Amino acid sequence: MAYSNLHTYWSPAFLGANGFILLNLLGALLLGMLVGYERTFRGRAAGMRTYGLVCMTSAGLTVLVGLPGYWYGGHSSVTGGDPTRVIQGVVTGIGFLGAGVIMKDGFHISGLTTAASIWTSAAIGIMLGAGFYAAAILLALVCTISMEWVRSLERWLPNHPILTVTVLFKQGFVPKEETLCELVRGHGYTVALDSLCISHKDGQPEWHFNAVGTSSRQGVSSTQLAGDLSSLEGVTSFSVAPNKG
Repeated sequence: MAYSNLHTYWSPAFLGANGFILLNLLGALLLGMLVGYERTFRGRAAGMRTYGLVCMTSAGLTVLVGLPGYWYGGHSSVTGGDPTRVIQGVVTGIGFLGAGVIMKDGFHISGLTTAASIWTSAAIGIMLGAGFYAAAILLALVCTISMEWVRSLERWLPNHPILTVTVLFKQGFVPKEETLCELVRGHGYTVALDSLCISHKDGQPEWHFNAVGTSSRQGVSSTQLAGDLSSLEGVTSFSVAPNKG
């Protein structure tokens, strides 16, 4: 491109297109930060910055493919792009990012809500970049409200709390399943036998299982269960954690 054509980069139409893109980017950044604030408030690793960047980048790529006439100062030979291919690429990339925040420790899985909300943040950016401003704002508000209020609704509705329990026994000790099940039942839980996994580390039996509360008003506290596990015969170490995403 000749240097004499560089003035087209400062034409009113080209500057207007840049201003339009900038407004979309700023709006996407704000909406992404709105969704990410709930994660920041909850102390999650992915917070306002991550969500803002995901939403803003998704919006930028989507709005860019819709303005091929302004590419390279209006001197591009590209006549049009396929927005669906850009959206497909964004969704694929977000899939890798979402998988990175999901952590699995034994039967305990965390990060599912964060991964799902990051995916939603990308969808907000895509909708904003495609010009569906009201829908993008509504989705951001619904996502933020649902992550906060649905948590309270889950606690209010009848449910069965689940604990992930790992017990390591002394070397050569033979634990009895009935003894462990009776201990768990005494605290308002039942052992989910289909989750029971038994392994050995250096000759030490290690048991992993999920303890399911018999009702929403029983077994909600794990402190007493942990105290009795520590005094159980043959136990050298253990861990008790709520199983939630």
